[in-house]
Amino acid sequence: MLTLPRSRMLKRREDFQRVYHLGRSYAGRYFVLYVLEDDSLGGKVGFAAGKKLGCAVVRNRVKRLLRESYRKNQEFLRPGLAILLVGRKAAVNAVESDVERNFVRTAQRAGIFS
Repeated sequence: MLTLPRSRMLKRREDFQRVYHLGRSYAGRYFVLYVLEDDSLGGKVGFAAGKKLGCAVVRNRVKRLLRESYRKNQEFLRPGLAILLVGRKAAVNAVESDVERNFVRTAQRAGIFS
């Protein structure tokens, strides 16, 4: 069973901003994927959902869907990458399997699978 420990998560605002501004973006149906090759942040991942998506319950559900999609596929990712997943409006009513399929497709397009 794969886990996603808190030590591998982006926590600081500066780290989120760094990946957001310096990383390459790839748009999927349910999220936008930002990828930054960085030694200091390598192997870390962040999840975000803006207030436009809805109330806290909805935003937390979107982040939970994104986290689960990442967790199931993290073993296939190249090391040394900082990743940021930002939820989009379509993810509010999405099913977990659809989000995961979209994650795999977007990650392949981004070339982050090893």
